[in-house]
Amino acid sequence: MPNILVKIPQGAFPGENRATLVRKINEAAAAVEQMPDEPRARFMCWVLMDEVAAGGWTCGGADATAQYLPCMARVLLPAGVLDDESRSLYAARMHAAFAEAMPVDDRRRLMTSVVLDEVPDGAWGVGGRIWTLPDFARNAGYAHLQHLARSPA
Repeated sequence: MPNILVKIPQGAFPGENRATLVRKINEAAAAVEQMPDEPRARFMCWVLMDEVAAGGWTCGGADATAQYLPCMARVLLPAGVLDDESRSLYAARMHAAFAEAMPVDDRRRLMTSVVLDEVPDGAWGVGGRIWTLPDFARNAGYAHLQHLARSPA
């Protein structure tokens, strides 16, 4: 059940490119977190897109967006869902999502920053109550964590 906060330069992924980016990010998250391909589980993957206005994104103190396409994603997810290998896979799949969604005529060099922010168990509120890893395993359907799933209280 990730919450994925994405920052991109304004207008960098117009129309269908933006739709492709959202789809690819969702696919990457679901694959790495081992969520089943069913609507109830996939509904738990939230992606929020934020476009940064021209001049609002600097690299080394300078606006480098004429040469580079900087893209950020902060992924909040429950601690215990990922291991070291899946963290590496997450970074790679997120970078690939940005690359695959870029407009074909955009010749800038893609630069991505992906932060995996694992929320400690018992520190995530959902619908007014605290969830723990077994709650997430049950509701998100994590295939590798079904042994933790418990019936609803």
